[in-house]
Amino acid sequence: MQNRLFKWLFTLLVLIVILLAVSAFSLSLGPSGMHPGTIVRLMLGGRGTTTDHTILFDIRLPRILLGFAIGGSLSLAGVLLQAMFRNPLVEPYTLGISGGAALGVALGTILGLTGLLGVYSLPAFGFLGACCVIVFLSIGINRSVLNLQGLLLTGVMISFISSSAVLLIMSISRIEDLHSILFWIIGSLGETDWLPVKLALLAAVSGLAVAYLFCFDLNALCLGEEDALHLGVNVERTKRVLLLLASFLTGLSVSLAGAIGFVGLVVPHFVRMFAGTDHRILLVSSFVSGAIFLIFCDAVAKSVAQPVELPVGVVTGLLGGVLFIYAMMRRANIVRGK
Repeated sequence: MQNRLFKWLFTLLVLIVILLAVSAFSLSLGPSGMHPGTIVRLMLGGRGTTTDHTILFDIRLPRILLGFAIGGSLSLAGVLLQAMFRNPLVEPYTLGISGGAALGVALGTILGLTGLLGVYSLPAFGFLGACCVIVFLSIGINRSVLNLQGLLLTGVMISFISSSAVLLIMSISRIEDLHSILFWIIGSLGETDWLPVKLALLAAVSGLAVAYLFCFDLNALCLGEEDALHLGVNVERTKRVLLLLASFLTGLSVSLAGAIGFVGLVVPHFVRMFAGTDHRILLVSSFVSGAIFLIFCDAVAKSVAQPVELPVGVVTGLLGGVLFIYAMMRRANIVRGK
């Protein structure tokens, strides 16, 4: 037991060090380079030019914190859903929440309503679309017996319908509206307003705390619902709470940053390779690893083709796909070795 605890603490310590290193690396990148010493001095409240202060605290730091919240939330949602469905291909977007958010943004854009709330318009319409899907799923969640497979198929159908509707709207949109919809769908961490960043951080950390209360229940659910029931787990209540939690985290993430793919699918697989399947360590490790992955991808997106900034969703898709193939090949080799 002590050896296992030491291993968990060491794993978390390594991940936190990597997170700080990646965050520092991302803070120093940009069209106007900033020396690490300047960053440390400004973070400690020291003197600096007005320009450096503005760049650090109004552009780069909110981006880092938003990446931490979104990456952690999507990865956490992926862990929860994969454990409950006992399906390694389930990810946060499988339930159709991202499709609903994209449809909400597309409808708000084509109807000319995106000027109502200023910079909050696209996140607001995205969250409204995601909430519509969550409410629809809640109808199935609140039934006497929750059929996970039926819910999964419903989510897949919602994704197909929403994607088709978005393509229809894009085909009849004006060029400027088309660009706005497409840029949001691809995903970006370019939010510089501190209010949504703080909300995302609060939701992410609170979601992790709530999920950790169910770590033993998740371990039991991985054995099967009947075994979990025999172990004293209130299976139906646990599934309802965690599904709603995963849906909320996904909806908020998509509404603020767009449909950034592969984070909730790849990161849990990769973390299981070195942290194991015990959710007492898997939840926290996946949360921190998701934050590391998204912050690193954002750093690559804004630096690899300067002065042009690539959409972070493109980078997560490319790197995530490579990591996923590697994880599958590694797992296949382990199975053959046995």
